[in-house]
Amino acid sequence: MSVDTQDMEIVHRVLRRESRLLMELVAAVTPGDTARAKVIADHFRVYRLGLRNHHEGEDELLWPPLLSRVDLEADIVLRMQAQHERIAATLTRLDAAVPAWEATAGADERDTLVAALSEHRSVLLEHLDDEEATLLPLAAKHITQQEWASLGDHLVNNTPKLTLLTLFGAVLEDANPAERAIVLGGLPAPVRVIWHVVGRHRYARHIRRVRG
Repeated sequence: MSVDTQDMEIVHRVLRRESRLLMELVAAVTPGDTARAKVIADHFRVYRLGLRNHHEGEDELLWPPLLSRVDLEADIVLRMQAQHERIAATLTRLDAAVPAWEATAGADERDTLVAALSEHRSVLLEHLDDEEATLLPLAAKHITQQEWASLGDHLVNNTPKLTLLTLFGAVLEDANPAERAIVLGGLPAPVRVIWHVVGRHRYARHIRRVRG
């Protein structure tokens, strides 16, 4: 049993990039510019949904089969679970800080949000680095291809279709040709057509609006 887990690392790259950009984008908003704050807050909600569905898929579909098949390495899986809980706690704080800033774009609310985003990113990066170093090799040995594919299915089935196109765009943004082939090759043919005809243009407009 050997599964290629490279697609997970491609997704992690997006999380690293977007968690950094969110801090920078929020910090750059002029106090009182609620229109700009709304654009960034909406982008945060896309990021938050993608991260939530990504982690819920692991919680429901990856940790249980791994725990049933490993012995001494169970501590790695348990550590991943604990890290997910820590990340969820930072998201709970962000769920309060984002609307507070969005409503007024106040300087104090902005600074509070940037601090919360910084804390979130610190906890997230610790998890992503650890997962890639310890958990992914374990998954490659003990998870079937069908089980691995179910993670992507979970994300697709639990994400509104237009938001899904934005998430696909985020994943493909920094992907090299080989990585693009991996991502697009895992999609049904009709979805690939929708991406090329509608999704890539929609994502380009979204990114121009968010990044200015």
